[in-house]
Amino acid sequence: MTGPVAVVRAALRLLVRSPGPAFLAAGAAALVNAVPDVLRHLPVWSSPSLAAALAVDLVGFLTGLAAQLWVTGAVAALPDGGGLRPRGALGRGAGLAWRAVRTAPSAVAAGVVVGGGISALITVPVSVAALGAEHVLGPLDTPAAGAFAVATVSDVVATWGTLPILALVLVLAARAAGARAGGSSDPGTGQ
Repeated sequence: MTGPVAVVRAALRLLVRSPGPAFLAAGAAALVNAVPDVLRHLPVWSSPSLAAALAVDLVGFLTGLAAQLWVTGAVAALPDGGGLRPRGALGRGAGLAWRAVRTAPSAVAAGVVVGGGISALITVPVSVAALGAEHVLGPLDTPAAGAFAVATVSDVVATWGTLPILALVLVLAARAAGARAGGSSDPGTGQ
């Protein structure tokens, strides 16, 4: 497998062949991530401050990153026909992601673009319709609870649908790097 497009295609084929475990892990991570995702908005609910909106977005990025790393580690055995490995998944996922970013940054970038594009197609129209464009890209400024709930559900659905894509890209890119270097088949654990 060479090149970023080949890695993304291989990840999508693997996702089609093994959707259950990948989407199960992503669903668990999306639901757990929804709690801090909602809570991070409460302190700045009525704040018109752009700085507060950026701080909330930074927290959201960090919790989303933790979810992504956990799913990556949980699905690390799927290319070999294995099942989910939730125990130790965060550390394993961090190791896989680190190796993938160092050795195949273009594949990682391609995975981010594909996953991000799909996520945007799911969340942006729904969030804009519910909250208004000025509140999607800026401060919330006291949105209606129903509108916020609609936007939150679209975020959970997008997270569930896209976490497995980048996770499998990271796994496959890291494994390919390990194979090229004659290293371990699971760079996240050294086994």
